[in-house]
Order: sequence, then structure tokens, then C-alpha cells
Amino acid sequence: MTLKESLFKQCELFVNEKSAIIEGIMRSNQIALEQESKSSAGDKHETGRAMLHLEMEKASQQFEAVKQMRDVLKKIQINSVSERIKLGSLVTTDRGIYFLSISAGALVAEGKSYYAVSLSSPIGACLLGRKQGSQISFGSKTIRIQAVE
Repeated sequence: MTLKESLFKQCELFVNEKSAIIEGIMRSNQIALEQESKSSAGDKHETGRAMLHLEMEKASQQFEAVKQMRDVLKKIQINSVSERIKLGSLVTTDRGIYFLSISAGALVAEGKSYYAVSLSSPIGACLLGRKQGSQISFGSKTIRIQAVE
């Protein structure tokens, strides 16, 4: 398995774990909502139902974000090579190594740390379209792109 394949698999695992957690929360809230419906404690009952509806709405939004991450992962072509940075690129800089995919944070492969970042993240947006040897300004730092895979 190549380094990019390993990082990609870790991103898939990240999305699957998030999805399972959110589905569990949604199931738990649905069960609690059904139990609340059996109660008839007046205002307390209505407040409990309203809170559960808010929690379900929040979980639904999180689930939609996970769906969007899955969609981004489907677009990545691991074996595609380009001299310009794009979705799926592995970018080595003097400040770290970035895998442009989804915002999954720090990943470890082959004993090194890599950062999975989305194209919509500040660093991802700065890197997009650049080439090896380019420099970017990120905050107060200048970052030199050493390699693009």
C-alpha cells in the first residue's frame, strides 16, 4: 500500500467512525423522544421534547457534513499525478506534510505525522494550485513547498 493510499484509508476510517457516532446519537435521541411522548408532564414534557428535537437537528447537520466528506473522498484519485496541488495531493513543506482531502487532522503513517486538510481550510485554500518550489504566506509565516505528489 502506498503512503497516499494509507492516508486515504485513514480518512475513510475517520468518516466511518464519525458516521457511526452520529447514527448512535440519532438512535438514542429517537428512543428518548418516543419515551417522552409516553409521558404527560405538561411544560416539563414540552421542554424535554423541544430539547430532543434540537439535538436531533444538530445530529442531522453533523450527518450532512459527514456525507459531504464522503463525497469529497469519492472525488480523490490517489494515483493521479500533477505538478500543481489539487484534491488528493500530498504536499511536503518546510512546516509539515499535508494530504489535501478532508479535515481529519493529524494522521500517522510510516512513523511520520501528516495533516489531512480540506480544500476549504485556510491552509488548503493557500496550497491549492501551487507547485513545488512555490512559497505561500500563511498568517505571519512563509511556507515553502518542497514536493508535490
